[in-house]
Amino acid sequence: MFSLQPNTHITSQSWLLIDPHGLPRYWSTIWGMFRLNGLADTTVEKSLRYLESFYDYSDRNQYIGALDDAIGNIDLSALGTLLEGYFSSLQNKSEINGATQKKWDTAFRFVKDTIFLLSKNNQNIAELRKVEAKVGRLESLYSQLRISKRKTQEAIRSLPANVIEYVYMMLDPLSEINPFKRDVTRWRVFIMFTLLLHQGLRRGELLCLSLDSIRSDFDAKSNRMTHRLRVIENEYEPDIRYTKSSIKNNNSIRQIPVSQLTADLVYEYIEQFRGKPNHSFLINSQYNTPLSVESLTKYFQEISDHLPDTIKDDLQYQTGKRVISAHALRHTCAVVRLNQLLSQGDEMNEALQKMRSFFGWSKQSDMPQRYAKAVFDDRLATVWNDVFDNRVAFLRAIPRSLNHES
Repeated sequence: MFSLQPNTHITSQSWLLIDPHGLPRYWSTIWGMFRLNGLADTTVEKSLRYLESFYDYSDRNQYIGALDDAIGNIDLSALGTLLEGYFSSLQNKSEINGATQKKWDTAFRFVKDTIFLLSKNNQNIAELRKVEAKVGRLESLYSQLRISKRKTQEAIRSLPANVIEYVYMMLDPLSEINPFKRDVTRWRVFIMFTLLLHQGLRRGELLCLSLDSIRSDFDAKSNRMTHRLRVIENEYEPDIRYTKSSIKNNNSIRQIPVSQLTADLVYEYIEQFRGKPNHSFLINSQYNTPLSVESLTKYFQEISDHLPDTIKDDLQYQTGKRVISAHALRHTCAVVRLNQLLSQGDEMNEALQKMRSFFGWSKQSDMPQRYAKAVFDDRLATVWNDVFDNRVAFLRAIPRSLNHES
C-alpha cells in the first residue's frame, strides 16, 4: 500500500510521501521543501496526493524507487519513458476529470523542478549547460500535453421517488428498520440526510457547519419566524481533521432559506443528541470530535447496504448505481427545486439565477444548464406545486418519469 502521512518530526502541517517499505520518497521530500514551502497545508496535501499517483505508476511499471533513481541520475531516457507511460495511463482512464489533468501537470512540474534543482547544485559549467539543455528538451516534449476530457458528460441522475421515500422511512429515528442502534447515531445520520437533501449541500459544506449556522429572526411582514442557513467555513476554530472539509470557492459562501421543520430538527439534535463536545462544528462524532468525511462515507455505505434488493434495482435502473451517495442527494434537491420554480411560473433564466444563488454555483459554471436539461428530459411529467420542505410534497416534486414504475 502507498500512503501519504504527516511528518510529525518537522511540524504538524508538513507531509511526506512514504514508499511501500515505509521509507520517505527522497526527491518528493526535496521537492516539497523547495516548491511547496509556505503554501497552505491543504494545497501541499493535494499536490503530494497527485504526485503519489506518479510514484505509484512508476513503482508498478518499473520497480520501487525507479522514479527517484531516474531523477537522481538525470536519466532523460528513463524519465521520458515514465512520463509518456504515465500520460497514457491517465488518458486511458474510464473517468477523466479536473484532477486527472492536475495529476499530469504535477508530475511534469516535479520532474522539471527537481532536475533544475540538481543542475543548480552542479559546479561544472559544462555539465550545468548539459542539464539545462535536458530540462529544455523535457519541457518542449511534454509541457504542452493535455489530458483530453471525454466529449460526453455524465448525465445528472436524481434519486427515484420510491428510493427517497424508503430512505426517509428507514432513517426516521423511531423506525424499527433503522440500521443504526444508538439514538445519538440515528439522529446524527438523520440530520445529515435532511440537510443534504433539502438544502442541497455538498458534503464538505455540511461538515463545515458550526453550531450557529442556522440564524432565526422574526419577520414582521409575514408575522412569523424565518430561518436561514449560512454556508461558510467555521469561523471559530481551524479544521484539524485528517481530511479537511472546506467550502469549494467564494461563490459557495451563501445564505439559504430553511424551513421551520428543518430548523426545529436541527435544534432538537443540538439540544438533545449532539452532546457537549469541546468543538463548535455542528455534526459531532461518537468520539466527540468533528465528524470526518470518511465517517460520513461509511454511514452512506451502511444505508446503501440495508436497502432491499427491490429498492437497489430501482436505484440502479435510474442512476446506474446500487448505492446512495451524499452528492446524489444534492442532485435530487437541484432537480426538484428547478422543477418547482418552473412550475410556479418562473422563466428559465430567472429560475437558473435562483439556482445559482441557492446551490453556490459561479456565473461561469454550466451546472444550472445541466440541471435544466435533466428537468426538460422529464418535463412532460406532472410536477406538483406543494411546499418543498413537506416530506410528501418533496416526493411528489420528483418528476414521475424518474420512477420507472410510473
